[in-house]
Amino acid sequence: MPTYYAALSDRLLVGDRELTERLADHTLECVAADGRAPDRAFAGTADAGLQRTTDGGETWERVLGDGDRTTSVTVSPHDPDIVWAGTEPSAVYRSTDGGKSWREREGLTGLDSASRWSFPPRPHTHHVRWLALAPDDPERLYVAVEAGAFVRSEDGGDTWLDHPDGGRRDTHTIATHPKAPDRVYAAAGDGYALSTDRGGTWTYPQDGLEHRYVWSVAVHPDDPDTVVVSAARGARAAHSTRGESYVYRTTGEGWEPAMDGLPDPDGLARAVLSADGDGFAALTNRGLFRSPDGASWSRVGTWADAYDQVPRGLAVV
Repeated sequence: MPTYYAALSDRLLVGDRELTERLADHTLECVAADGRAPDRAFAGTADAGLQRTTDGGETWERVLGDGDRTTSVTVSPHDPDIVWAGTEPSAVYRSTDGGKSWREREGLTGLDSASRWSFPPRPHTHHVRWLALAPDDPERLYVAVEAGAFVRSEDGGDTWLDHPDGGRRDTHTIATHPKAPDRVYAAAGDGYALSTDRGGTWTYPQDGLEHRYVWSVAVHPDDPDTVVVSAARGARAAHSTRGESYVYRTTGEGWEPAMDGLPDPDGLARAVLSADGDGFAALTNRGLFRSPDGASWSRVGTWADAYDQVPRGLAVV
C-alpha cells in the first residue's frame, strides 16, 4: 500500500490505509514527495515558506522563504536530491542537496510575456503554479505561471523560453510520461492541451470534455494514452465545496466522465489527481480515492467532516 501525503487547506494528511493529521496551523499550497526517499516530503505554504520533513511528517522545518508563498514543488525524477520550488511572486528555485539549501534560477520575470502575468484573485501579483521535468532530460523544465504563461527551460533554468504560440495561458497542472518523453499534458483554466514536441506546439483534444475549466491532470504509469483530468464549468464551481466538478478519462479517443465510485458532483470541489503505483489517486473534499484504470474508484481510509475542504496537493510514494 502506498503512502499518501494529502494537502488540504489547513492540514496535511499522511498515511496508507488510514490518514494522520500533520503540519497543522499553516495554510497549504502544494506538496511533493518521492518513493526513493519516502520519509522526506515538502509542503509549500502561504504563510511559512517551504516546509520539509525527513521523518514521514512527524517534524517539519522551513527550508525556503520567510513568510512567502511557496506555490509549487517537485522532486526530480532523475535524482531525488534535486528539488524544484516555485513561489509568489513568480520565481523558480532549485536545491541539489535534498532541500537543505536553495538557489534562485534567475531571469524568469525578464521574459516579454511577464508584463501580462496576473493572478485574478490577487491581480497585483502572480505565481508559479506547477513545475515538471522531462522524464529523459534532467535539465528540461516546464513551468506554469498562474496566470499568463507556459514557460520552458532547456538548461536547468540558466535561460528561459517564453510562452509559445498556442500554449494555454492559465495552466494549473503539467504532466509528463517516461514512455512518451516528447509529450506534455496541460490542465488549464482555458482547457486541456497536449504537446507532442516538448511544449513547442499544442493541440486541444476536447471531444467529450463538457466541462472546460480543467484543474488537475494525471497519466497512467503504464500507458501514456490513458489520462484523467478534473474539471468544472468555471473557477467558482471548481474551487468551492458547494460547487460542482467532475473527473474525466480518455484512452486517446475522446473523453468520458469517470465518476464511478466518486462522490456526487454536486458539492464536489475539483479533485487533485496523481499517478498511484499502477493506477491513479484522487484527493477530493469528500475523501481520498484510488483507481487501477481511472474509470472506477474506491475509497482510501476514513474521512472526517473537518476535511471537507478544497484540496491543495497530493503526493504518492
